[in-house]
Amino acid sequence: MTAAQVSIQPTRTPPLPAWIRLVREPSLAPKRGSGTRIRSAEDVFRLVRPFFDREEVEVMICLMLDSQSRVVGQYEVSRGLLNSCLVHPREVFRAAIGFAAAGIILAHNHPSGDPTPSPEDRAVTRQLVAAGKLLDIPVYDHVIIGADRFTSLALDCFNPFPLPAPEAPQCQPATA
Repeated sequence: MTAAQVSIQPTRTPPLPAWIRLVREPSLAPKRGSGTRIRSAEDVFRLVRPFFDREEVEVMICLMLDSQSRVVGQYEVSRGLLNSCLVHPREVFRAAIGFAAAGIILAHNHPSGDPTPSPEDRAVTRQLVAAGKLLDIPVYDHVIIGADRFTSLALDCFNPFPLPAPEAPQCQPATA
């Protein structure tokens, strides 16, 4: 066979095996432009509580905000176990960069119903605040959702955040 006789036929991409599926549920997909303005941790609670009401494991979401504190995106960062959730700055800020966020607010649930922050919650918040400073995407708050109540780490005398919240009590900075 000479080079002139060789014909190149377009190939079809083989279908994906049945065990590989990409599932995109509307409730889990990143949401763009809800336009909801966030002025307080209570606003965060009202916005994300319906999402967390049906969760039986810890889930962390990231609310991405524009420069006017309006929500431009919501993204599920991690889904964990009954009492833990693995979170890495790479996953948090990849979405924030993609949405061109001016800042972010983190929220996660405690399926036990008790929104008291654990030492791990505080440690991951410190890590994410430090990463946000490097990327110039501030973490404004980390809200933990319980059954009918919430805890805001920005208001919890644990203020690793770049800007103090106006209604925050005067607290000593947390030591690492």
